[in-house]
Amino acid sequence: MREIHCAEAIAWMRARGRMEGACAVTSLPDVSEVGQSLPVWREWFLGAVGATIDLVPDSSAALFFQSDIKRDGVWIDKGGMVIRAAEDAGARVLFHKIVCRRPPGQLTMGRPGFTHLIAVSRAMRCPDVLPIPDIITDAGRAPWVRAMGIRAAAYAVRFARDQVGARVIVDPFCGVGTIPAVANALGLDAVGVELARKRAEQSRLLNVAPAEL
Repeated sequence: MREIHCAEAIAWMRARGRMEGACAVTSLPDVSEVGQSLPVWREWFLGAVGATIDLVPDSSAALFFQSDIKRDGVWIDKGGMVIRAAEDAGARVLFHKIVCRRPPGQLTMGRPGFTHLIAVSRAMRCPDVLPIPDIITDAGRAPWVRAMGIRAAAYAVRFARDQVGARVIVDPFCGVGTIPAVANALGLDAVGVELARKRAEQSRLLNVAPAEL
């Protein structure tokens, strides 16, 4: 099952309430995508992290893919913002991994060459043996320029399936649908939310091949 809603994510999450059996896997938009001033976006971002954590049971987890951004000559650590908001929401970090968006050692000319993958939970503890490398060097195909690669997404979804025991993956900022498509390919139901009508329609149609996982 794949269910995609064309809606504003925070309002949708507040109306939907806690989703039993769900684990959240998502990537929140940065300031350039939402048309807000930087201070307004910061507060929005922190609230969106908290709303995502509230969407799933305390015994579940929320996983965030976030790339740092550069504004007016200053780097903004979106991974650090996720951790801060999670702590404010009563959650703790289960793990923090790095996904390479460019080959290691390559100059990226002021653009982030990596993405944070951070998992948080209010009640879970990270397993002693976690089958996710600290540095994921091959993120896989990205269906959209801002999308996470399919292989990196598969690491997060497998954690949700095998370690969290989730039956459904929810992505409240699903873009073109990489996370829902990977969830379906790995045998899980998926629920996504996307504000842009065109991307919401793309997310209903995106499929990934088993060889890409």
